[in-house]
Amino acid sequence: MSTRLVLLRHGQTPLSVDRRYSGRDDVALTDVGHEQAALAAARLASWPISAIITSPLQRTRQTAEPLAAATGLPVTVDEGLIETDFGQWEGLTFAEAAERDPELHRSWIGDIEVAPPGGESFADAARRVAAARAAIVAAHPDETVVVVSHVTPIKSVLREAMKVGPELLYGLHLDLASVSLVEYFADGGSVGRLVNDTSHLRSYPLA
Repeated sequence: MSTRLVLLRHGQTPLSVDRRYSGRDDVALTDVGHEQAALAAARLASWPISAIITSPLQRTRQTAEPLAAATGLPVTVDEGLIETDFGQWEGLTFAEAAERDPELHRSWIGDIEVAPPGGESFADAARRVAAARAAIVAAHPDETVVVVSHVTPIKSVLREAMKVGPELLYGLHLDLASVSLVEYFADGGSVGRLVNDTSHLRSYPLA
C-alpha cells in the first residue's frame, strides 16, 4: 500500500512574472495562469485522484478549480500548505531584498533557520508543511491526492520524501504549474517519482 501526493504548483501571477517574492500576498492568477491551470487539469483529470487539497491563497485555489470541475471532487483547504511568509521582502525582487538588507539577505540564502524581517524561516515553513503532509498521508492511505501549493512547501515535501539536505531548497527550480510526485509506503518509506514536469504546458511561460 502507498499514498501518492501529486504536487502541483500554482499558475502564473503578476508577481511571478517579475520574479518577485510572493508569500502571503493573496494575488490572483493572470490569464496565462488560468490557462496553465486548465492544462494541468486536462493532464491530471484521468489520474486515479481521490482528493484535491490546496493552500488557502487564491492563486492555488484558482489553480485547483479546473481540476475539481473536471473530476467532480471538492477542494479542501489546508492552512499548513501556505507559502513561506517573506515578511518585509514580500513583493521585492532578489536584488531589491539584497540591497535593502544586505547582511541579512546573505545569511538567509545560506541558512534555513534565518527568517526575513517580519517573516518565516525556511526551517519553520518546512516543519509546518511536514505536519500538514503527515496528516494528509494518514488520512488517505493507498490513495492519490493532488496537493496544490507553492514553491517552498513543494520543495519541502520533496526534500523530506527523498531525505536530502537543505541544498535542494536552493538548487531546485520549480516552474509554474509544474507537477511533481512523491510516494509514501506503509512501512514508513518514501520516494520521489517525478520532479518539475511541465510537459502539459507546451509553449506557456515556465518562470
